[in-house]
Amino acid sequence: MIAPRRLALTLSVLGAVLLTVAAGALLVGSAPVSPRAVLGVLVGERGEGIEAVVVLNLRLPRIAVALLAGGALAVAGVAFQALTRNPLADPAILGVASGAAFGVVLAQLFGVGSGVVAALGLSAFAFAGALVAAGIVYLIAATDGRLPIQTLLLTGVIVGLFFSSAITVVISVVDFDRLGGVIHWLLGNLGPVPAGSLAVFGALMAVGTWLVLGRARQLNLLALGEESALQLGVETERLKRRIFVGASLLTSSVVAFTGPIGFVGLIVPHLLRGFLGPDNRLLIPAAVLGGGVFLLLADTLARTVVAPAELSVGVITAFCGAPFFVYLLRSRYRVIP
Repeated sequence: MIAPRRLALTLSVLGAVLLTVAAGALLVGSAPVSPRAVLGVLVGERGEGIEAVVVLNLRLPRIAVALLAGGALAVAGVAFQALTRNPLADPAILGVASGAAFGVVLAQLFGVGSGVVAALGLSAFAFAGALVAAGIVYLIAATDGRLPIQTLLLTGVIVGLFFSSAITVVISVVDFDRLGGVIHWLLGNLGPVPAGSLAVFGALMAVGTWLVLGRARQLNLLALGEESALQLGVETERLKRRIFVGASLLTSSVVAFTGPIGFVGLIVPHLLRGFLGPDNRLLIPAAVLGGGVFLLLADTLARTVVAPAELSVGVITAFCGAPFFVYLLRSRYRVIP
Protein backbone atom coordinates (compact mmCIF):
# COMPACT_ATOMS: atom_id res chain seq x y z
CA MET A 1 0.00 0.00 0.00
CA ILE A 2 1.26 3.46 -0.92
CA ALA A 3 2.23 5.63 2.04
CA PRO A 4 -0.46 8.32 2.55
CA ARG A 5 2.23 10.66 3.80
CA ARG A 6 4.19 10.43 0.56
CA LEU A 7 1.06 10.92 -1.53
CA ALA A 8 0.03 13.96 0.52
CA LEU A 9 3.52 15.46 0.28
CA THR A 10 3.67 14.92 -3.49
CA LEU A 11 0.26 16.46 -4.11
CA SER A 12 1.03 19.37 -1.77
CA VAL A 13 4.24 20.22 -3.61
CA LEU A 14 2.59 19.94 -7.02
CA GLY A 15 -0.38 21.95 -5.78
CA ALA A 16 1.91 24.74 -4.60
CA VAL A 17 3.68 24.76 -7.98
CA LEU A 18 0.31 24.82 -9.73
CA LEU A 19 -0.89 27.81 -7.72
CA THR A 20 2.36 29.66 -8.42
CA VAL A 21 2.14 29.05 -12.16
CA ALA A 22 -1.56 30.00 -12.21
CA ALA A 23 -0.78 33.25 -10.39
CA GLY A 24 1.90 34.04 -12.96
CA ALA A 25 -0.52 33.27 -15.81
CA LEU A 26 -2.96 35.82 -14.39
CA LEU A 27 -0.31 38.55 -14.42
CA VAL A 28 1.34 38.17 -17.82
CA GLY A 29 0.01 38.56 -21.33
CA SER A 30 -0.47 41.09 -24.10
CA ALA A 31 -2.39 43.25 -21.60
CA PRO A 32 -0.26 43.28 -18.41
CA VAL A 33 -2.19 43.49 -15.15
CA SER A 34 -0.55 44.43 -11.86
CA PRO A 35 -0.67 42.05 -8.87
CA ARG A 36 -2.70 44.63 -6.92
CA ALA A 37 -5.28 44.87 -9.72
CA VAL A 38 -5.56 41.06 -9.98
CA LEU A 39 -6.04 40.76 -6.23
CA GLY A 40 -8.65 43.53 -6.29
CA VAL A 41 -10.60 41.77 -9.04
CA LEU A 42 -10.45 38.39 -7.27
CA VAL A 43 -11.72 39.77 -3.95
CA GLY A 44 -14.43 41.82 -5.65
CA GLU A 45 -13.03 45.29 -5.08
CA ARG A 46 -12.71 45.93 -8.82
CA GLY A 47 -15.78 44.47 -10.48
CA GLU A 48 -15.58 46.68 -13.58
CA GLY A 49 -12.97 47.96 -15.98
CA ILE A 50 -10.44 46.40 -18.31
CA GLU A 51 -8.66 44.54 -15.51
CA ALA A 52 -11.86 42.73 -14.51
CA VAL A 53 -12.59 41.75 -18.12
CA VAL A 54 -9.07 40.44 -18.67
CA VAL A 55 -8.89 38.49 -15.41
CA LEU A 56 -12.44 37.14 -15.06
CA ASN A 57 -13.51 36.69 -18.68
CA LEU A 58 -10.26 35.76 -20.38
CA ARG A 59 -7.48 34.50 -18.14
CA LEU A 60 -9.29 32.63 -15.36
CA PRO A 61 -11.43 30.55 -17.76
CA ARG A 62 -8.35 29.86 -19.87
CA ILE A 63 -6.39 28.73 -16.82
CA ALA A 64 -9.26 26.38 -15.90
CA VAL A 65 -9.25 24.87 -19.40
CA ALA A 66 -5.46 24.44 -19.31
CA LEU A 67 -5.59 22.64 -15.95
CA LEU A 68 -8.34 20.27 -17.08
CA ALA A 69 -6.79 19.54 -20.47
CA GLY A 70 -3.26 19.10 -19.15
CA GLY A 71 -4.37 16.80 -16.35
CA ALA A 72 -6.54 14.73 -18.68
CA LEU A 73 -3.79 14.27 -21.27
CA ALA A 74 -1.19 13.38 -18.64
CA VAL A 75 -3.44 10.75 -17.02
CA ALA A 76 -4.28 9.34 -20.47
CA GLY A 77 -0.55 9.07 -21.19
CA VAL A 78 0.08 7.21 -17.92
CA ALA A 79 -2.86 4.89 -18.69
CA PHE A 80 -1.75 4.05 -22.23
CA GLN A 81 1.85 3.49 -21.13
CA ALA A 82 0.80 1.20 -18.29
CA LEU A 83 -1.72 -0.70 -20.38
CA THR A 84 0.59 -1.33 -23.32
CA ARG A 85 3.64 -1.69 -21.06
CA ASN A 86 5.26 0.66 -23.53
CA PRO A 87 6.94 3.87 -22.25
CA LEU A 88 6.53 5.66 -25.59
CA ALA A 89 2.75 5.32 -25.78
CA ASP A 90 0.89 8.64 -26.00
CA PRO A 91 -2.58 9.62 -27.23
CA ALA A 92 -1.12 11.65 -30.11
CA ILE A 93 1.53 9.12 -31.11
CA LEU A 94 -0.97 6.24 -30.99
CA GLY A 95 -3.36 8.05 -33.34
CA VAL A 96 -6.10 8.33 -30.70
CA ALA A 97 -6.08 12.14 -30.77
CA SER A 98 -6.41 12.15 -34.57
CA GLY A 99 -9.37 9.78 -34.36
CA ALA A 100 -11.04 12.04 -31.83
CA ALA A 101 -10.35 15.09 -34.02
CA PHE A 102 -11.99 13.37 -36.99
CA GLY A 103 -15.05 12.71 -34.84
CA VAL A 104 -15.28 16.39 -33.89
CA VAL A 105 -14.99 17.48 -37.54
CA LEU A 106 -17.85 15.13 -38.42
CA ALA A 107 -19.89 16.58 -35.55
CA GLN A 108 -19.37 20.08 -36.92
CA LEU A 109 -20.40 18.85 -40.36
CA PHE A 110 -23.65 17.54 -38.94
CA GLY A 111 -24.30 20.96 -37.43
CA VAL A 112 -24.11 20.29 -33.71
CA GLY A 113 -25.72 23.28 -31.96
CA SER A 114 -24.37 25.48 -29.20
CA GLY A 115 -24.22 25.38 -25.43
CA VAL A 116 -24.15 22.34 -23.18
CA VAL A 117 -25.90 20.14 -25.77
CA ALA A 118 -23.18 20.97 -28.28
CA ALA A 119 -20.49 20.15 -25.71
CA LEU A 120 -22.05 16.74 -25.11
CA GLY A 121 -22.46 16.13 -28.84
CA LEU A 122 -18.87 17.06 -29.67
CA SER A 123 -17.63 14.90 -26.80
CA ALA A 124 -19.67 11.92 -27.99
CA PHE A 125 -18.35 12.18 -31.56
CA ALA A 126 -14.79 12.66 -30.30
CA PHE A 127 -15.10 9.69 -27.94
CA ALA A 128 -16.35 7.46 -30.74
CA GLY A 129 -13.46 8.51 -32.98
CA ALA A 130 -10.92 7.96 -30.22
CA LEU A 131 -12.28 4.48 -29.45
CA VAL A 132 -12.20 3.49 -33.10
CA ALA A 133 -8.59 4.69 -33.49
CA ALA A 134 -7.44 3.01 -30.26
CA GLY A 135 -9.17 -0.23 -31.22
CA ILE A 136 -7.57 -0.27 -34.67
CA VAL A 137 -4.10 0.34 -33.24
CA TYR A 138 -4.51 -2.38 -30.64
CA LEU A 139 -5.89 -4.98 -33.09
CA ILE A 140 -3.11 -4.36 -35.61
CA ALA A 141 -0.20 -4.05 -33.17
CA ALA A 142 -1.05 -6.88 -30.74
CA THR A 143 0.98 -10.02 -31.37
CA ASP A 144 0.34 -13.04 -29.13
CA GLY A 145 -0.92 -10.73 -26.39
CA ARG A 146 2.13 -8.47 -26.59
CA LEU A 147 2.61 -5.00 -28.02
CA PRO A 148 6.14 -4.72 -29.50
CA ILE A 149 7.39 -1.17 -29.46
CA GLN A 150 8.24 -1.12 -33.17
CA THR A 151 4.81 -2.35 -34.24
CA LEU A 152 2.94 -0.11 -31.81
CA LEU A 153 4.71 3.07 -32.86
CA LEU A 154 4.41 2.38 -36.58
CA THR A 155 0.76 1.41 -36.27
CA GLY A 156 -0.01 4.52 -34.24
CA VAL A 157 1.68 6.77 -36.77
CA ILE A 158 -0.15 5.10 -39.67
CA VAL A 159 -3.55 5.27 -37.99
CA GLY A 160 -2.91 8.91 -37.03
CA LEU A 161 -1.96 9.74 -40.63
CA PHE A 162 -5.08 7.99 -41.90
CA PHE A 163 -7.41 10.05 -39.71
CA SER A 164 -5.45 13.24 -40.43
CA SER A 165 -5.85 12.55 -44.15
CA ALA A 166 -9.56 11.93 -43.64
CA ILE A 167 -9.84 15.32 -41.92
CA THR A 168 -8.03 16.96 -44.85
CA VAL A 169 -10.43 15.33 -47.31
CA VAL A 170 -13.45 16.58 -45.36
CA ILE A 171 -12.06 20.10 -45.15
CA SER A 172 -11.27 20.06 -48.89
CA VAL A 173 -14.71 18.98 -50.12
CA VAL A 174 -16.96 20.82 -47.66
CA ASP A 175 -17.91 24.48 -47.77
CA PHE A 176 -15.44 26.30 -45.53
CA ASP A 177 -18.17 28.33 -43.83
CA ARG A 178 -19.78 25.13 -42.50
CA LEU A 179 -16.64 24.21 -40.60
CA GLY A 180 -16.27 27.54 -38.81
CA GLY A 181 -12.86 27.89 -37.16
CA VAL A 182 -11.86 24.24 -37.55
CA ILE A 183 -8.45 25.10 -39.01
CA HIS A 184 -7.58 27.21 -35.96
CA TRP A 185 -9.01 24.52 -33.67
CA LEU A 186 -6.90 21.77 -35.27
CA LEU A 187 -3.74 23.54 -34.09
CA GLY A 188 -4.78 23.11 -30.45
CA ASN A 189 -5.94 26.22 -28.61
CA LEU A 190 -7.03 27.00 -25.06
CA GLY A 191 -9.63 29.67 -25.61
CA PRO A 192 -12.14 30.45 -22.84
CA VAL A 193 -14.95 27.87 -22.61
CA PRO A 194 -18.49 28.83 -21.46
CA ALA A 195 -19.34 27.82 -17.90
CA GLY A 196 -21.81 25.11 -18.91
CA SER A 197 -19.40 23.52 -21.38
CA LEU A 198 -16.58 23.81 -18.85
CA ALA A 199 -18.70 21.87 -16.36
CA VAL A 200 -19.21 19.13 -18.97
CA PHE A 201 -15.46 19.08 -19.61
CA GLY A 202 -14.73 18.76 -15.89
CA ALA A 203 -17.27 15.96 -15.46
CA LEU A 204 -15.85 13.96 -18.38
CA MET A 205 -12.32 14.46 -17.08
CA ALA A 206 -13.39 13.29 -13.60
CA VAL A 207 -15.05 10.14 -14.97
CA GLY A 208 -12.05 9.26 -17.15
CA THR A 209 -9.63 9.81 -14.28
CA TRP A 210 -11.79 7.68 -11.97
CA LEU A 211 -11.82 4.83 -14.51
CA VAL A 212 -8.01 4.85 -14.64
CA LEU A 213 -7.19 5.66 -11.00
CA GLY A 214 -9.60 3.02 -9.71
CA ARG A 215 -7.44 0.34 -11.32
CA ALA A 216 -4.02 1.75 -10.47
CA ARG A 217 -3.04 -1.28 -8.36
CA GLN A 218 -4.03 -3.70 -11.15
CA LEU A 219 -1.97 -1.65 -13.62
CA ASN A 220 1.03 -2.11 -11.33
CA LEU A 221 0.48 -5.88 -11.42
CA LEU A 222 0.02 -5.81 -15.20
CA ALA A 223 3.59 -4.51 -15.48
CA LEU A 224 4.70 -8.00 -14.41
CA GLY A 225 3.11 -9.48 -17.53
CA GLU A 226 -0.39 -10.71 -18.32
CA GLU A 227 0.20 -14.26 -17.10
CA SER A 228 1.62 -13.10 -13.78
CA ALA A 229 -1.21 -10.60 -13.38
CA LEU A 230 -3.79 -13.33 -14.01
CA GLN A 231 -2.20 -15.51 -11.36
CA LEU A 232 -2.44 -12.60 -8.92
CA GLY A 233 -6.17 -12.25 -9.55
CA VAL A 234 -6.29 -9.49 -12.16
CA GLU A 235 -8.99 -9.87 -14.83
CA THR A 236 -6.76 -8.57 -17.57
CA GLU A 237 -9.35 -8.34 -20.35
CA ARG A 238 -11.77 -6.34 -18.20
CA LEU A 239 -8.86 -4.17 -17.10
CA LYS A 240 -7.84 -3.50 -20.71
CA ARG A 241 -11.36 -2.50 -21.71
CA ARG A 242 -11.78 -0.20 -18.73
CA ILE A 243 -8.42 1.55 -19.23
CA PHE A 244 -8.95 1.89 -22.97
CA VAL A 245 -12.34 3.49 -22.36
CA GLY A 246 -11.00 5.77 -19.61
CA ALA A 247 -7.94 6.93 -21.57
CA SER A 248 -9.99 7.41 -24.74
CA LEU A 249 -12.59 9.43 -22.81
CA LEU A 250 -9.88 11.68 -21.38
CA THR A 251 -8.28 12.21 -24.79
CA SER A 252 -11.55 12.81 -26.61
CA SER A 253 -12.80 15.33 -24.04
CA VAL A 254 -9.63 17.39 -24.49
CA VAL A 255 -9.87 17.25 -28.28
CA ALA A 256 -13.55 18.23 -28.21
CA PHE A 257 -12.92 21.40 -26.21
CA THR A 258 -9.40 22.48 -27.18
CA GLY A 259 -8.41 20.62 -30.33
CA PRO A 260 -5.60 18.06 -30.57
CA ILE A 261 -2.64 18.90 -28.31
CA GLY A 262 0.27 16.52 -28.61
CA PHE A 263 3.03 15.16 -26.38
CA VAL A 264 1.65 16.20 -22.98
CA GLY A 265 0.87 12.54 -22.31
CA LEU A 266 4.44 11.61 -23.17
CA ILE A 267 6.47 14.31 -21.45
CA VAL A 268 4.65 14.66 -18.12
CA PRO A 269 4.49 10.94 -17.17
CA HIS A 270 8.20 10.52 -17.91
CA LEU A 271 9.20 13.55 -15.86
CA LEU A 272 7.04 12.47 -12.93
CA ARG A 273 8.21 8.87 -13.16
CA GLY A 274 11.80 10.08 -12.88
CA PHE A 275 11.01 11.76 -9.55
CA LEU A 276 8.31 9.50 -8.10
CA GLY A 277 8.97 6.05 -9.52
CA PRO A 278 6.63 3.75 -11.47
CA ASP A 279 3.86 3.21 -8.87
CA ASN A 280 0.65 4.16 -10.70
CA ARG A 281 -1.18 4.74 -7.40
CA LEU A 282 1.08 7.76 -6.93
CA LEU A 283 1.78 8.57 -10.56
CA ILE A 284 -1.83 8.98 -11.70
CA PRO A 285 -2.95 11.59 -9.11
CA ALA A 286 0.38 13.39 -9.55
CA ALA A 287 -0.23 13.46 -13.32
CA VAL A 288 -3.51 15.35 -12.80
CA LEU A 289 -1.61 18.26 -11.25
CA GLY A 290 1.63 17.87 -13.20
CA GLY A 291 -0.16 17.87 -16.54
CA GLY A 292 -1.99 21.05 -15.55
CA VAL A 293 1.27 22.75 -14.61
CA PHE A 294 2.96 21.77 -17.89
CA LEU A 295 0.13 22.83 -20.18
CA LEU A 296 -0.46 26.07 -18.28
CA LEU A 297 3.23 26.93 -18.66
CA ALA A 298 3.05 26.12 -22.38
CA ASP A 299 -0.07 28.23 -22.84
CA THR A 300 1.43 31.17 -20.95
CA LEU A 301 4.44 30.99 -23.23
CA ALA A 302 2.17 30.79 -26.29
CA ARG A 303 0.34 33.96 -25.16
CA THR A 304 3.48 35.99 -24.46
CA VAL A 305 6.31 34.92 -26.76
CA VAL A 306 4.98 36.86 -29.79
CA ALA A 307 2.59 39.24 -27.96
CA PRO A 308 0.34 40.93 -28.91
CA ALA A 309 -0.07 38.06 -31.39
CA GLU A 310 -0.58 34.56 -30.03
CA LEU A 311 0.74 31.09 -30.88
CA SER A 312 -1.32 27.93 -30.61
CA VAL A 313 -0.42 25.95 -27.51
CA GLY A 314 -0.22 22.82 -29.67
CA VAL A 315 2.75 24.39 -31.45
CA ILE A 316 4.58 24.91 -28.15
CA THR A 317 3.95 21.35 -26.93
CA ALA A 318 5.08 19.99 -30.30
CA PHE A 319 8.32 21.98 -30.12
CA CYS A 320 8.92 20.49 -26.67
CA GLY A 321 7.69 17.01 -27.43
CA ALA A 322 9.38 16.20 -30.72
CA PRO A 323 12.98 16.44 -29.43
CA PHE A 324 11.93 14.78 -26.16
CA PHE A 325 10.52 11.82 -28.10
CA VAL A 326 13.66 11.53 -30.21
CA TYR A 327 15.80 11.64 -27.06
CA LEU A 328 13.80 8.84 -25.43
CA LEU A 329 13.78 6.78 -28.59
CA ARG A 330 17.54 6.97 -29.12
CA SER A 331 18.84 6.95 -25.56
CA ARG A 332 16.46 4.67 -23.61
CA TYR A 333 14.17 2.71 -25.87
CA ARG A 334 16.06 1.91 -29.03
CA VAL A 335 13.94 0.14 -31.62
CA ILE A 336 16.89 -0.72 -33.85
CA PRO A 337 19.70 -2.87 -32.44
